[in-house]
Amino acid sequence: MNKKRMKKLPRLLFAAPCSGSGKTVITCGILKILQRRKISCVSFKCGPDYIDPLFHQYVLGIPGYNLDSFFLSPKQVSDLFEEKVKGADMAIFEGVMGYYDGVAGITTHASAYEIAQITKTPVILIVDGKKSSLSLAATVKGFLEYKPDSRICGVILNRTSPMMAERMRPCLEELGIRLYGTLPCCEEAEWESRYLGLTLPKEQLRLQEKMDALADRLEPYLDVEGLLDLAETAPPVHRISNPSFSDDMKKKEIRNIAIARDEAFCFYYQENLELLERNGWKLIPFSPLHDKHLPCAGISAILLGGGYPEVYARTLSENKDMLSELQIAQRQGIKFLAECGGFLYLHETLEGIDGVSYPMVGLIRAKGYRTERLSRFGYIILLDKDGRRIARAHEFHYWDSTMPGEDLQAVKPLSTKGWECMYVTDQMIAGFPHLYYGSNPEWILKFLG
Repeated sequence: MNKKRMKKLPRLLFAAPCSGSGKTVITCGILKILQRRKISCVSFKCGPDYIDPLFHQYVLGIPGYNLDSFFLSPKQVSDLFEEKVKGADMAIFEGVMGYYDGVAGITTHASAYEIAQITKTPVILIVDGKKSSLSLAATVKGFLEYKPDSRICGVILNRTSPMMAERMRPCLEELGIRLYGTLPCCEEAEWESRYLGLTLPKEQLRLQEKMDALADRLEPYLDVEGLLDLAETAPPVHRISNPSFSDDMKKKEIRNIAIARDEAFCFYYQENLELLERNGWKLIPFSPLHDKHLPCAGISAILLGGGYPEVYARTLSENKDMLSELQIAQRQGIKFLAECGGFLYLHETLEGIDGVSYPMVGLIRAKGYRTERLSRFGYIILLDKDGRRIARAHEFHYWDSTMPGEDLQAVKPLSTKGWECMYVTDQMIAGFPHLYYGSNPEWILKFLG
């Protein structure tokens, strides 16, 4: 039975009109400022994004979580949120895409707005003020009025000088909205990107130094006390000691699962990993890039997550010892869970970012190659051959495969579009979809045994 008690939890959600508005930069800057004030925060990313939580983790030194109301029901989202805030002084959410952007691009389902509704969280709208002035007020007015229960309580202007922000203040206050600060254009806010989004924290030079400098730059122009006061207006939440989304999980004997974790393989939902741990799996990290051997002889399964294997294709291919060990593991009956980048790594060859095709593990008799645009993008529902719902997942990749699999059917929500995908056998679940285990934990756990 769930044990609950009501407790105050200050919290804020930072959203924006569209992607590229500066949500991650400003959210990380605020997290750093709060950390300096000894305020213990837990962070959440709305939606399926892998990269932004890594930046939150880099700032706080703790795992970042995803809250996604496509993968989970509203109650499950609420339970997950309430369970993960145990012991925290404050919760910070980063929105996804534009504030109201949800499933299929025409609904608010699984949007940052929906997460704000479920968690009853006040919202700060981050608006990019570069190349605009009074039109910013029109943008804010539109977001305030589009939904009468928008929960938008304030604005932070990005790439806007303090002088222009002050000139804009009365224009915004006329709308009944408060300006909580601004971030001027600055080098500290210019972070490196590639085709899937920001480059990974460990790849960015002097990022921790940049984080500190960003906080220094932001804090003088930010009404921190006002934000803290606003966060305090959020209603109390339940503190759950045994969340409902895992009530039916029974711990099993401890078994080892090797998990690829390095620059090439780094896209994992923290909730997926914790689900495995709750069910008796010990996660043992290894690096297909740098290690010559799998971590130990006693592994029962291998988890190969998404990431950027194409960027490191040459190095991965040159690590012949690891390729051989993975081939031997397959012959020994060890189970493989491989998603997107991990799936490409199991191919016979993979075209690197340099345009050269390199030999890979060879368990998938196919070639991985670069495309000119996103091959498949967005939320999907996975069905078996009988049309039964298997799991919910997400795809986002510029590389494709000559044989992407045909054991499951991917169906886009609110659409007639679908395609065959994935390899599903007694020994392997592999394909481009990023699986959210919590959408059907029994399937993954049954596969792993």
